[in-house]
Formats: sequence, C-alpha cells, structure tokens
Amino acid sequence: MDNDPTLKINPTLNPYRQALKLCYDRLVWDIDPRSWSSRNKLLKWKDKYKGEKAVILCNGPSLNKVDFSLLKNTFTFGLNKINLLFDRSDFRPSFIAAVNLLVIEQNKDFYNSTDIPLFLRSEGKEFVKNRENVSFLHTSNQQKFSKDISISLWEGGTVTFVAMQLAYHMGFSEVALVGCDHYFNAKGAPGRLAVSNGDDDSHFDKRYFSNGMKWQLPEIYTSEYSYNLAKLAYNADNRAIYNATDGGALEIFERIELTKFVNK
Repeated sequence: MDNDPTLKINPTLNPYRQALKLCYDRLVWDIDPRSWSSRNKLLKWKDKYKGEKAVILCNGPSLNKVDFSLLKNTFTFGLNKINLLFDRSDFRPSFIAAVNLLVIEQNKDFYNSTDIPLFLRSEGKEFVKNRENVSFLHTSNQQKFSKDISISLWEGGTVTFVAMQLAYHMGFSEVALVGCDHYFNAKGAPGRLAVSNGDDDSHFDKRYFSNGMKWQLPEIYTSEYSYNLAKLAYNADNRAIYNATDGGALEIFERIELTKFVNK
C-alpha cells in the first residue's frame, strides 16, 4: 500500500536504462541540501534509545481498542494519518512516519504544522517544508532491512516496515505492534491505484481514505516478506518484535498483551 506506482521504474525501459534512472534519482537527492540536512538529523537519532522499548501504532480498525493510557510512559511511532485520532484523545505519539506520497499530500497541512518528529519519504519535500523536526528518508528498491537508515531504506510494501527500521536505527530493543489487523476489505492487484467509494472501514477512522480519495491497494504478501526480514534482523541482534494487536490476521510475530509488554 505504501509504494506509489507513479514512482516505480517504467517497465518499458530496458534494465540498463532502469539502472541509469535509479542512479540519476539518487544523484538528484544526494546533491539536494535537504538530503544532507536529513542525514545529519538521522545520525543524531542513531542508537539514542538503546535498550528501550517502543510501540508502533498501525492503522487497522483494532487501533480503536487500544487503551492509550497504557502508553503514556512508552515511546510510540504513529503512522501516516495518526492525527485523525487526535480529536478524540489527548494521546500524541513520540514520532510519526509516512512514505506514501498520496498520504503525505493528503495530510500535508498537519505535517506542516506539527512539532512531532516526522520521518517522511524524500519526495515528500514537495509537500512538506524542511524544518528541525522533519527528516526525509531516501527509499530504494533494494529488498533488505536497513539497520542504519541515514543513507537509504526499503519500504517493504508498508509504512509499518519503515517504522520497524526506524525503531532499530534508534536502538529500541523491544518493539510491539498494535492496530496491525493485516486485513483489508478492499480487494484487487497489490499496489493498484484506487479511489475510495464511501467511508473507509479498513482503517481506524472512516475519514482515513474517505469518499473520493485516492489510495493504493495493500501489498499483503510483500509486507509479510518484509516483516520476516525485520524479525530476522531483530532476533539476530537479541532484539524482538511482538504483536500486541487485539485480534487481526498477522501471526509472524509472537503475540503479547499490550499491558504485559509495557510492564515487562
């Protein structure tokens, strides 16, 4: 769901020209002053919270079941349009990540006004002004888990995977997911551009992709592949990712109750 098809390599190009395009895109970003600014900011986040625990707030309907009072003393990553929760709760996440350009454009007013640390796809610079709390992320097509995201990272079909890499980069040793239902009512080709018809029942707020909004169909299998990469990377470094979601269809990570996770 988080790979913008408008930015994918043109399949009509031969492999040589595709490689040239990737190199060109990388060069354009590398010479942009915002690139160096973001790298310096990202390096300051490296291992800042070593040994701490964090919770990633995913976007499924089950997020509405979370008792946010449990998280007041826990670092949290909000994703995409987590701000839709703000008018019904005084909870605020520690960080917010978004890499889908449709989401960034749709949510740019909030991103341009919040003081919460933001981690956004580098192309989002067209919609969000560069300031102290904004770090732009360069994304690539190299399918791997990045332990240092100051250079580049793979989106892995979902912003949740991006948050997992951010959490690792920051040094968190234990990470739990909530609201990761891993199921969508909408069906169709993964990553296909679609237009919402009516209220959104696949996310925690019906306004998430409300009637007439463009969005991309979920990439379930790609996300499962990336989740397994994250699990292997965390386990290899004696770290762990847990699934504290109430219900849902994701069974890659060990299940744990949120209360037990924050108190362990």
